[in-house]
Amino acid sequence: MYDNLIDIILSDFKNDLDIHFKKYRNHVLRIYNYSMLLDDDETNYKKYVIAATFHDLGIWHANTFDYLKPSIELARAYLIKNDKNDWIVEITLMIDMHHKRSFYKGEYEKTVEVFRKADWIDVTLGIKKYGLNKSKIKAIQKEFPNKGFHWFLVKQTFRNLLKNPTNPLPMFKK
Repeated sequence: MYDNLIDIILSDFKNDLDIHFKKYRNHVLRIYNYSMLLDDDETNYKKYVIAATFHDLGIWHANTFDYLKPSIELARAYLIKNDKNDWIVEITLMIDMHHKRSFYKGEYEKTVEVFRKADWIDVTLGIKKYGLNKSKIKAIQKEFPNKGFHWFLVKQTFRNLLKNPTNPLPMFKK
């Protein structure tokens, strides 16, 4: 499934994303689609659009691999500008916890956990499925191809390891 709000938001960051625009866009669309498969509550779909669109943007916008806070700030500014203040805490948690290695328990548990799982499905190229049908994952991967996104992540991880050997993956949480 496709939501044009993703492209509307991303158009504001086209210069930041530069040559990475298509690969990040497809990553966002894969996560959004996995989220919708994991959660059939349509009232959450726009939240997944916003969280997915902003969740990694800090990499490019703030030029850092420690990107959770900058990504959250971009999402927060967007939510305030679009009169969605009541979503700020939830979207913040979705972005902040999306690399959590264990299950999230707490406020907004359903959407935060769905979003966390959706990102892990994508980051692991579908090895982690969280109950999703393999053929559905493959169909989403085919519709929104990787275009080198995972190779980009590998290179960024290696670069950050050289700069910060004691904390090469600052976005990960237990």
